Amino acid sequence: MIDWGRVADLKSDVGADAFEEVVALFLEEVEEAISHLNAAKRGGGLPDALHFLKGSALNLGFESFARACAAAEKTCAAAGGAMVQISDLVDCYQQSKRVFLSGATSAAA
Repeated sequence: MIDWGRVADLKSDVGADAFEEVVALFLEEVEEAISHLNAAKRGGGLPDALHFLKGSALNLGFESFARACAAAEKTCAAAGGAMVQISDLVDCYQQSKRVFLSGATSAAA
């Protein structure tokens, strides 16, 4: 679900203090984007929103969520945005977030 190697690399690259800021910014931006997915679906901006979410997820090691976004992008391209199950993406993100935060807390202890 989480690519802990990617998480460790990012933390090493930016430093422990900046890493906390990166995580906070990631969570804020992703949750903002997720809150607009239904509007993007109606307005035709869903492919761009999914691409943004996929890239963000990959940067922080949210592997399962990135795969779900990539699959939704493919569905969008092949069958249109109406076929994308946003609730599934939200569930995957929430589960990934829980695993990440519990793992990050364990790693900090």
